[in-house]
Amino acid sequence: MADTYDLVVIGAGPGGYVAAIRAAQLGLKTACVEARDRLGGTCLNIGCIPSKALLQASHKLHEAAHDLGAFGVQVSGVKLDLKAMMGHKDKVVDANTKGVEFLFKKHKITWARGKASIAGPGKVDVRKADGSTDILETRRILIATGSDSMPLPGVEIDEERIVTSTGALTLSEVPKRMVVVGGGYIGLEMGSVWGRLGAEVTVVEFLDRIVPTMDGEVGKQFQRTLTKQGFKFKLSTKVVGATVSKKGVTLTLEPAAGGAQETLETDVVLVSIGRRPYTEGLGLEKAGVALDERKRIKVDHHFQSNVPGIYAIGDVIAGPMLAHKAEDEGVAVAEIMAGQAGHVNYDVIPGIVYTWPEVASVGKTEEEVKAAGIEYRVGKFPFTANGRARANNDTDGFVKIIADAKTDRVLGVHIIGAEAGTMIHECCVAMEFAASAEDIARTCHGHPTLNEAVKEAALAVAGRALHI
Repeated sequence: MADTYDLVVIGAGPGGYVAAIRAAQLGLKTACVEARDRLGGTCLNIGCIPSKALLQASHKLHEAAHDLGAFGVQVSGVKLDLKAMMGHKDKVVDANTKGVEFLFKKHKITWARGKASIAGPGKVDVRKADGSTDILETRRILIATGSDSMPLPGVEIDEERIVTSTGALTLSEVPKRMVVVGGGYIGLEMGSVWGRLGAEVTVVEFLDRIVPTMDGEVGKQFQRTLTKQGFKFKLSTKVVGATVSKKGVTLTLEPAAGGAQETLETDVVLVSIGRRPYTEGLGLEKAGVALDERKRIKVDHHFQSNVPGIYAIGDVIAGPMLAHKAEDEGVAVAEIMAGQAGHVNYDVIPGIVYTWPEVASVGKTEEEVKAAGIEYRVGKFPFTANGRARANNDTDGFVKIIADAKTDRVLGVHIIGAEAGTMIHECCVAMEFAASAEDIARTCHGHPTLNEAVKEAALAVAGRALHI
């Protein structure tokens, strides 16, 4: 006999589990279908959370081995215990996934364990591990299945020598050489982890710059900083083949525009050229759900597809593939279903690269403002002139604020520096309330803090920075 729900969510990642919790808070009888043994989706299990655990751990190792002496802290005999580091990562993942399971129980959300497919209007089949099938009847279906790694033609993933971000989280030893294919967030973060642990890291990027969606000036500074850390870059270059042997991997490269081929020897290859929406096998075609050219589900401003009662959020719809974007959409769609006015402001979604220094961005880049023909002013402030950054020995980078020349409204903020991912959020709040650069500049900031660089950049928009 079928169970009946107000909402069945397919996928228990950040978008799906948050939507389920918010829906339950609003009184909707909710079930969430998840095939993994643990809740949390890619983010908590094999993405955001474990990667940040390794980034933090590797940063501490590098700091102890190379940086603490400048503070008068003498440390000798620093060595890596990779097994313990991986153990820390696994404990963090376990705690977070169990936390979501606790929240499901707290809010009386049914966890339907298995692989979901849409069987018809208001019906979801759940195929369990033993091969049996349950049918969930529901008023609404929310697809929140996320994304998986984009494959690279000519390069076969084995998760041992040639890995995705999943395999990069579980390497049993530090490779002497690692090639990262793709100069985006994920590749640079995982390259940083293994680079700090001793690998020689080379980044191969098809475009002529890394982090291509970020502000160009920030991207150039970021590449210079990573180069100082030992990264090597092959830009405007594509990988056209890979051969695995007992000795390692031989990559075949050629210029992005075409030309003579070359080979590159390495021990491990991390393929990180982007992600694709996970929409296969859900019965969408049979249900008549319309997809775009990138296999993303087309939705209206209420997150509903062309089929009434079928909704979608997160990586399976248009927009940045970010966990926090999916979470906000999950809250919004649940509130809309409950008759409230859910909303997501897509102009104020921060993007963060968790390397060291961190890189964070919100709003429009300078290139985007120029292309839109908007008159603008820029204020910049370097961390070399910030007292707290000097005290911390973290003076790399700067804050850059872009404001409308006529109204002074903040259009975008771009930060490269220590704790950039934390600092960007005062700018997000300011932009959410349509603040001007002067609003930020006239807000008292504690001294000495890194955030004073944000205030100084806001002052610089009007040409009145105090400390440069």
